[in-house]
Amino acid sequence: MASKFLSRLNNHPRTKLAVQLSFSALIPAIPILIWSHNAKEEREERRHDVSTRLRIPSVQTIDELMVEKCQPGDVILFDRRCECCASGAAAALGCLLGKAILCEEEDGTRSVEKGSYEHCGIVVPGQSTAKGAEHDPSNLCLLEANSGSGIVCRPLLTRLEMSRSRSVILLPLSCPGDRRYEVEYGDEESSLSENTKFLKQQSHDELVKFREKWLSDSTSQQYQNQHSTLSIMGALLYLTGLYPTFPIPISPSAWLVVSALQGCGAAMKLNEKQSQQTRVEDFTRDGRFFEKDTVRLRPGWKFLSPVVMRETSVS
Repeated sequence: MASKFLSRLNNHPRTKLAVQLSFSALIPAIPILIWSHNAKEEREERRHDVSTRLRIPSVQTIDELMVEKCQPGDVILFDRRCECCASGAAAALGCLLGKAILCEEEDGTRSVEKGSYEHCGIVVPGQSTAKGAEHDPSNLCLLEANSGSGIVCRPLLTRLEMSRSRSVILLPLSCPGDRRYEVEYGDEESSLSENTKFLKQQSHDELVKFREKWLSDSTSQQYQNQHSTLSIMGALLYLTGLYPTFPIPISPSAWLVVSALQGCGAAMKLNEKQSQQTRVEDFTRDGRFFEKDTVRLRPGWKFLSPVVMRETSVS
């Protein structure tokens, strides 16, 4: 009985059609699966190399020197290699669409000469409560949104060492009265007025609150399962011009950073829809000179000249 049933099933035209469709879907999926497996293996090798790297006392790497230039509130832009996305095909597709749709050719309005920046993060205080940790560069973290872990806060040095981006750009944030880069390293704090010190401390405290709130919300809402979909939908809605009618961020990573800047008092508190329509490339245009396609900071706040943390890296 069973053999006759299976025989009739195998000879049924719809069964043959279903088998053919299955094979036609499986064939293009094979190279995608191989690529995904290789990307994850490369990521694990990279993680192992970083975790076992020999650290020589009193000898700093380039990444360690770059971290010393950072302060809470600074924005870091990434020109990522989409083929290296280890979070799956959807994450890679979101990266590719972001570069193709949300990134524009150099038109002379950007503060960065070259690069397609479709991902960003904001430097926030680390979670260490040890004495002196507040002013220790090694305690700085990068808060960002990605497909693998949702909204995540990782040590800034580890994040830079793990990155395989073509270019990484630092946008230093300066508050009113700040004399960053104008005095000798280590003397910045003593040269500040009491009002400026209060403003920087307030910004520091607000970034800590923002970090804790968004990390908690990401976990409770399982944001890691939504990021790729939001990235793809945001890029497509921008391409079709329908983005003003949908409450979806064009770039989830840019939306997170703008929200953090608003939370710490650096950026103007626009309405939610305007914040959601921010692209990563908007950070490369000075809001003092451009009315649109830029991030509007509050009076006295500004981004200083970009600092190249990595350029056309092959690693």
